Amino acid sequence: MTRTPPGSPLRVGLVGYGLAGSVFHAPLIATTEGLALDTVVTSNPDRQEQARTEHPGVRVAASPDELFERADDLDLVVIASPNKTHVPLATAALKSGLPVVVDKPVAGTAAEARELAALAEERGLLLSVFQNRRWDNDFLTLRHLVAEGELGDVWRFESRFERWRPQLKGGWRESGDPAEIGGLLYDLGSHVVDQALVLFGPAASVHAEADVRRQGAETDDDTFIALTHANGVRSHLYVSATTAQLGPRFRVLGSRAGYVKYGLDPQEAALKDGQLPATTAGWGTEPESLWGRLGSGESPLTGGGRPVPTLAGDYPAYYAQIAAALRDGAPNPVTALEAAAALDVLEAARRSARDGVTVTL
Repeated sequence: MTRTPPGSPLRVGLVGYGLAGSVFHAPLIATTEGLALDTVVTSNPDRQEQARTEHPGVRVAASPDELFERADDLDLVVIASPNKTHVPLATAALKSGLPVVVDKPVAGTAAEARELAALAEERGLLLSVFQNRRWDNDFLTLRHLVAEGELGDVWRFESRFERWRPQLKGGWRESGDPAEIGGLLYDLGSHVVDQALVLFGPAASVHAEADVRRQGAETDDDTFIALTHANGVRSHLYVSATTAQLGPRFRVLGSRAGYVKYGLDPQEAALKDGQLPATTAGWGTEPESLWGRLGSGESPLTGGGRPVPTLAGDYPAYYAQIAAALRDGAPNPVTALEAAAALDVLEAARRSARDGVTVTL
């Protein structure tokens, strides 16, 4: 149920205008048919001015309380503020009667995510989690290949989200304070675990290794997670800021064939460059030179297998589905309970790495 009459765009309040808010959420909201970016919340004067410049006519508020005081004027709140604020802000928004989108990770624990889900259900409100990398070009392609049986029975899924950032950047994401919910396990790990669960279903056991490599670092910057799924598939997931030679984004091995794909989806880079989905031709596409290869018996780097055209990435699909869910009761694209299942895995991985044990879920 929305407050805005049919035919008018749904009014969205965005909390946070750092990387997530300014690069991902604001451009996608502003270019989604049926949505309008109404208000940006940030206390930083430079970011306030940035929001006004990038989205002429947008309102600016200095605190979330200012936004919630105008709850009757809004149809959706998007929370793109630091991780430690996700649960209190989502709770406040839901109690104000507003549907909510929360950037990943939705919470620091699976229990908190399930409490938020219960509150949303009790209030009859949408609560969705922005797991945008379900709409990466390579993931959409792999999901299609798996669904079509091109790999046969999948035995092993290798997923790498690796970077070479030997120098610390600073900020809460690199803080060792547990309250900040920083580190790569909960940052990039939220993506690779979510993708593995979407592809292959629940995890039965988790083993992890987490290291702090860089001088002065306070939290994990080189982490490995091994999942055994309930259906027997094994997922090996790597997230790192200290990888001098990057591996394939995906290597997936099945009874019939394997699929190997290098390189990252281009949408993040395009958004950082100021490009917009609605005005950029070929949004989410990549050149043939970056297509993955499908085959058996030989390395793709020596010509093995055949190139598989990469489907176009589609981050705009997430907010299009949010608009449809609010207007028409269409399915929630990413539920808080799905996010809680991923948090079960992340919590198990943290325990495994700390205690040197394999954790059964």
